[in-house]
Amino acid sequence: MKHLSGAAFVLILHASLCVPTHLSAATIQVVSQDHAVLATVATWKSTKAEHVYGLPDMKPNKKGTLTLGADALTFTGKSGNTSIQRSSVTAVSAGNQRVEIWGIGGRLLRMTIPDGGGVAAAAVMHHRVDMLTVEFNDSSGGYHAAVFLLPAKEADRALESFVLSPVPPRKFSETVCHNAPIEPKSVLVSAPNWDQAEVPAAYRALVYEHLIDRIQSTKEVAHVYRGGEDNGQGVCPQYKVHISIATFKEGSSVMRAALGPAGMFVGTTQMKFDVTFTDSSGRLNTSEQITATMRGESESTNVADHVAKSIAKHYATVLKSADKSNSAKNIVDPAS
Repeated sequence: MKHLSGAAFVLILHASLCVPTHLSAATIQVVSQDHAVLATVATWKSTKAEHVYGLPDMKPNKKGTLTLGADALTFTGKSGNTSIQRSSVTAVSAGNQRVEIWGIGGRLLRMTIPDGGGVAAAAVMHHRVDMLTVEFNDSSGGYHAAVFLLPAKEADRALESFVLSPVPPRKFSETVCHNAPIEPKSVLVSAPNWDQAEVPAAYRALVYEHLIDRIQSTKEVAHVYRGGEDNGQGVCPQYKVHISIATFKEGSSVMRAALGPAGMFVGTTQMKFDVTFTDSSGRLNTSEQITATMRGESESTNVADHVAKSIAKHYATVLKSADKSNSAKNIVDPAS
């Protein structure tokens, strides 16, 4: 019995899989209040959606149905449903990425193909998935963003449906505190500055949402305020975290797979942020530079959480140092 060569194995594998033609990364499309037109409201639905992150009251990585109706965008999963009111949506973005078929299992399969066939197989063992990013405000004006994965080309159809629906003017402002009581152990995570690099909407959303959750889980943090949030109680956060993108380079799992072992060192997703921590007294003002490099499946989610985890860790360290400094100052000068 003759053994199949690597090339023959790849051809058979390619023929047996329903793989879409390779597409380069699509230019990100965004619908905002400036481009929305008032017309007949269209209903759009995807029964094969996956909530990646950011939707309140819904766990990440849950599959279900995403529906755009006249009044709301609703995600329905096995555990229930969550809706975003159309009047709260401020922007919608569509993009796509290519992921490896069968994930880790696919990579292991490529490793078993003889005569270098695994490298050739990498060219066909990837498929396109769409990403839909929805930005919206909550009832207190706080900024949120949710990211969904959809089958190829469905995000573009969703975007068209949003274009046919009126998008309200975007209201995004940061509450300025003057002579207001300070809420102890609270922190404002202000809207990031993305001006220094072209960053896909999904990455922007995931970085911010992961950062909110990571800092909220930090010890000694009582409440995390979002950008634009007004709690209506006339108090101000004690601390503030502001991040600004310095550099961004989007990775390519296709490139890494095609290069074989050498691919482990190229085509990675890289993000670098300048992070500033301040407090309401003006005594705390420190800056750090956070760098994250990530490879593998779900890069956008993983690199975002890696950045968020690093920033939260630095914040905890800064907070601890500030508390020690304040305690020492109080011992020296009890009247203060």
